[in-house]
Amino acid sequence: MDEAEIRRRIDKLAEGIGAKDLEGVKQLYATDVVSFDVEPPLQHVGIAAKAKNWANAFTFFRDVTYEVRDLVLTVGDDVAFGHAFGRLSGTLQNGVPTNGMWVRVTLCFRKIDGDWLITHDQASVPFDISTGKGVADLEP
Repeated sequence: MDEAEIRRRIDKLAEGIGAKDLEGVKQLYATDVVSFDVEPPLQHVGIAAKAKNWANAFTFFRDVTYEVRDLVLTVGDDVAFGHAFGRLSGTLQNGVPTNGMWVRVTLCFRKIDGDWLITHDQASVPFDISTGKGVADLEP
C-alpha cells in the first residue's frame, strides 16, 4: 500500500511538472528538503530553494513533460528510497522542440503526518573523466 502511494506521488510530480503547477509540485516535498540537482549550486536546501529551481526550469519551456523510467523503490515503515531515470522534454520558449536529456534520479521519502514527502532528491549526469564534461546523450 505504501509503495503504491509513493508511486502515485511520483506520478503527481510528473503531472505537476507537465502542468508547470509549482504549488502542486511544492506539496510533494518536505519543507526541509535537500536537493542535489544538475544546476548549481551543489545543494538546494529547503522548499523555497527547491521551488525556485523548478520555477527556473519552467521558464525555459513553453510546454514540458517529465518522464520517469525504470523506477525501483524500497519502502520501510516511515522511510523509503528509489532510483530511476528522468527526462524533461517539450517545446522551448523559442518554439524549438527538445527531447531533453536523461538524468539519473534518486528520491528519498519520509512519512510525515501520514504523507510520503520527498526529503532528498538527486539528479545527475554521467561525465567523461578525461574531459570533465557531462555526457548528456545517453538513453536508458
